[in-house]
Amino acid sequence: MKTSHHTADNIAVYMYHHISDQPDSLSVTARRFEQQIRGLASDGYTSLGAEDFAAFMRGEPMPKKSVLITFDDGYLDNWVYAHPVLQRYGFKAVLFTITGLIGDGPVRPHAGQGKALPALYSHKESKQRMFGPEPDSVMLRWEEIHEMLKAGTFEIHSHTHTHKRWDTLCSSVEEKTQRLHDDLLASRDTLNRRLGRASGHLCWPQGYFDADYQRVANTLGFDHLYTTDAYGQNKPGQNISHIYRFAVRNRSDGWLRRRTWLASHPTFGPLYNNWKRRPA
Repeated sequence: MKTSHHTADNIAVYMYHHISDQPDSLSVTARRFEQQIRGLASDGYTSLGAEDFAAFMRGEPMPKKSVLITFDDGYLDNWVYAHPVLQRYGFKAVLFTITGLIGDGPVRPHAGQGKALPALYSHKESKQRMFGPEPDSVMLRWEEIHEMLKAGTFEIHSHTHTHKRWDTLCSSVEEKTQRLHDDLLASRDTLNRRLGRASGHLCWPQGYFDADYQRVANTLGFDHLYTTDAYGQNKPGQNISHIYRFAVRNRSDGWLRRRTWLASHPTFGPLYNNWKRRPA
């Protein structure tokens, strides 16, 4: 692909978890998230969908100021706080959803409706609840996901069905690959059944993967594989089995735009990444 100054050289991929006023390292406050999205919008950024991003990686041009916004897991606070902000600014995000933890029930209120909002929890408490008897108290419902899809604020893709790290739970390679196969198949089937489609985009739990993981994913039609590796660039023609993402912190919109510039600059980006990757 011939790049012009109007076309992205590579695309920064953001990783969020919670939009919540419960403070911890994986949360961005609702106020801060709105500042970040408003800053990107006023600076002329475009938020891509997964298919746009895949087309870019195949060599199709995308606007120079393009980003891919991703969320992991599928927390209720994504609906309560992130959805209305994305809708307000005409942005979209990709949500990697743990399909086995999404329940049923009526749509709960989100910010801006003037209704009492559901209780939200820190990441630590969310983890206890999502893998305990009360996943519904912290996770999205399918009805909320349908509303997000209808509004165009979120796309839904796989983050496995169970979020289990089979490499740590299995005693043999054969067992690990079989369990992962069943897990990914359940996720794919659930997305097909609930939403009418499943994509080839998959985000690894805790960012962990190995050659066996990649092989199993590819066998089931997952080809765009997202990591938690921040220090690399997503360029056309590059390995789509290793998509780089960086964690967005509870920092200013100025910080996010600088971090985006560093992630995607054709010259300074690789220098920054090599510096960050150096052994301590």
